[in-house]
Amino acid sequence: MDSIEHRTIHANGITMHVAIKGSENAPVILFLHGFPESWYSWRYQILALSSLGYRSVAPDLRGYGDTDAPAEITSYTCFHLVGDLIGLLDVVAPNEDKVFVVAHDWGAIIAWYMCLFRPDRVKALVNTSVLFIPRNPEKKFVETLRTRYGDDYYMCRFQEPGVIEAEYAERGTERVLKELLTHRVAGPLFLPKGKGLNGAPLDAPLVLPSWLSEEDFEYYTNKFEQKGFTGGLNYYRNLDRNWELTAPWTGAQVTVPVKFIIGDEDLTYNSLGGKDYIDSGGFKRDVPFLEELVVMEGVGHFLNQERADEINKHIYDFFQKF
Repeated sequence: MDSIEHRTIHANGITMHVAIKGSENAPVILFLHGFPESWYSWRYQILALSSLGYRSVAPDLRGYGDTDAPAEITSYTCFHLVGDLIGLLDVVAPNEDKVFVVAHDWGAIIAWYMCLFRPDRVKALVNTSVLFIPRNPEKKFVETLRTRYGDDYYMCRFQEPGVIEAEYAERGTERVLKELLTHRVAGPLFLPKGKGLNGAPLDAPLVLPSWLSEEDFEYYTNKFEQKGFTGGLNYYRNLDRNWELTAPWTGAQVTVPVKFIIGDEDLTYNSLGGKDYIDSGGFKRDVPFLEELVVMEGVGHFLNQERADEINKHIYDFFQKF
């Protein structure tokens, strides 16, 4: 880990922290993390892929870690997030017209947007955990979620500014992170007020999974103690705003080569019609250059950490085609 370079760069009006490893002349892989994570969630991939001849570039996304977290909720739209990445690439990879992208969770959503908005900058994509979500022109996204799962569904509970932050403050950063990172229920995620995830008692014992050491967990905890959760939560608070902004892309397809990987125990595979979307052919319709689809057995949401060696091989094997 000591061999990873850490840089502070200015892009799209904010200051971003980025972890980099690999030769300046090597093809770039841009790694995009999810919630509640940081560049650190790609630690295994950064080391492995750089040793295999790539240049690993893993930023703390807007609102996370050592990257700026603007106060305004409206500063976290899909356009801001993709704009940050284009600005970042212009600084750290000015001679690369296109880069490889690997993403997870919210990073995966941003990667889908990046492929819609700037396919000219993406050579190929390995996306994980979150499927492409085609825009429904008839109904806003949060309304769809409420109709399907009710007000306690986690994305709905995140909508009101300050509410979930107050609950998290009362619970403590360490407990909140441990709940989120150890959660492993193959179905929708609910946050009933005054209870843990899916109604679990707030004092229920939590044990870190084998893929997350105490040292790793301490890193995450320290960063979220410093930064708070608001930046990451603001991504969810722009779901409907993104729906409005992306009206011109209604019906648009993702037209870059894609490999998609998901765990069969991931909540995203087992909610919001994920399985049906894949099985019905909808995913392949919307992502016509989907070249490989991998459903990993016995794997949960944080697959790039849980099965790091396998994910590294999946990434390397796919990108070697290009």
